[in-house]
Amino acid sequence: MHMSFRSLTGAARPLALAALSAAIVGALVAPSVANASAFQLLANSATGMGRAYAGSATAGGDVSVVANNPAAMSDLDGTYLQADITAINFGTQFHGTATDALGRPISGGNGGDAGTTLPVPALYFATKVADGIHVGAAFDVPFGFKTNYDQNWVGRYNALESKFQSLDTTLSASFDINSNFSLGVSAIAEKTSATLSNAINYNAVGLGLIQQAAMAGEISPAMAQALGAQVGAVVPPGSDGYGKLNGNDWAWGYQLAAEWKMTSQDKLAVDYRSKISHRLEGTANFTVPDNVVALLSNPAVAPLLGGGLPFTHTNGTAVFTNPATVGFSYWHQEEKFGFGADADWTEWDVFKNLTVNYANPAQPTTTQPFNWHNSWYVSFGGEYYLTDQFTLRAGVAYDQTPTTAQYREPRVPDESRKLASIGVGYKASEHFQLNASYEHVFVNNASINAAQSATLDTLTGYSEDYGNVLSLSAQYKF
Repeated sequence: MHMSFRSLTGAARPLALAALSAAIVGALVAPSVANASAFQLLANSATGMGRAYAGSATAGGDVSVVANNPAAMSDLDGTYLQADITAINFGTQFHGTATDALGRPISGGNGGDAGTTLPVPALYFATKVADGIHVGAAFDVPFGFKTNYDQNWVGRYNALESKFQSLDTTLSASFDINSNFSLGVSAIAEKTSATLSNAINYNAVGLGLIQQAAMAGEISPAMAQALGAQVGAVVPPGSDGYGKLNGNDWAWGYQLAAEWKMTSQDKLAVDYRSKISHRLEGTANFTVPDNVVALLSNPAVAPLLGGGLPFTHTNGTAVFTNPATVGFSYWHQEEKFGFGADADWTEWDVFKNLTVNYANPAQPTTTQPFNWHNSWYVSFGGEYYLTDQFTLRAGVAYDQTPTTAQYREPRVPDESRKLASIGVGYKASEHFQLNASYEHVFVNNASINAAQSATLDTLTGYSEDYGNVLSLSAQYKF
């Protein structure tokens, strides 16, 4: 099979895409570990989860509105403290095969279950400071995930470990325009961090260097053939290295919201959360096998590196954007029950590609395309008041993926899903209440159509995903 590699500085590509570009991008778009598309989380309210987040802003009595819709704080009469903890059990297992750039099969297993169980905390405070004026503060995790494939799996050149999270600190205020209409605003400080890794195919790196040099006329065909034989002998297939990235960044965003009490029984709310652009700054580190060190030190190979040495410790930066969202929430209240619906739109089309820059000049700027599309999350749910103390909840939802099979990769086995949830609330006193919810996530098989690593190793197959989410909360009214 004809061997085709990308344009020169092929030695830098495995760093650029495998250790930072593909790693960060893959992290951001990794499989849903909770009930929201891609790396977005809906896991900050046990009360809301019991209804699949239907009526998330309008059902009342949930202090998570400080982060989800600040205008709805107008429904909280008093001072509240609420803590939520959500355990997300997510599983993903790959089925398929992989080949290198020459079409040779890549050895290894299916990666095992790359999922994990993650705790996601949230904390809220809200108080009424004057007639018609409320303020609040929140700490939650709107984006995040973690996956970890086996070290020797067939897709190791695409992904191994992936850990990503955005931690938000939110300050909110609401203002009653009149008895039926309120406005809200939030300032958001967001810290994003990532720890990501994958294997590096050094056999492909060496062959790619030689072919690129031959195509550029820098070495003769005879020398290319001789060097190719040397690479095959010194760095045979399976000569793997390891790259790992750590990075973080602080950025700011805002939120605008409104709530309308249409009748004594019906409420409608809308919320806009801005996109938040990050410039991750971090370090990339590499493990290089002895045989590769020997190859890169060869006097005949050194000129192909352009005077620089790849696969060394370096700083790197990558700009990406957590998307803007628009949420609509409706609730209808009766004496013994209530029901509602939510519809949330996410502006995923801001995530077209990722450009990565490096401090090491031997590792040039790279761009990887993703071409996501905007998506919707819709839910319907309700609650029944069994007694003055006990409330029962249930809900269903549909969550649309922003990804497509054409661009999907093992860090990104995200697909559309259906969700079903149940929950219970217990009011221990006029001041204290507890809530618990469970949700199961049914995920469509995520096709991976010839996903390529930085060294053009190709992975084809599908991932089977599932999710179980358990959430608990405690609320105290002073």
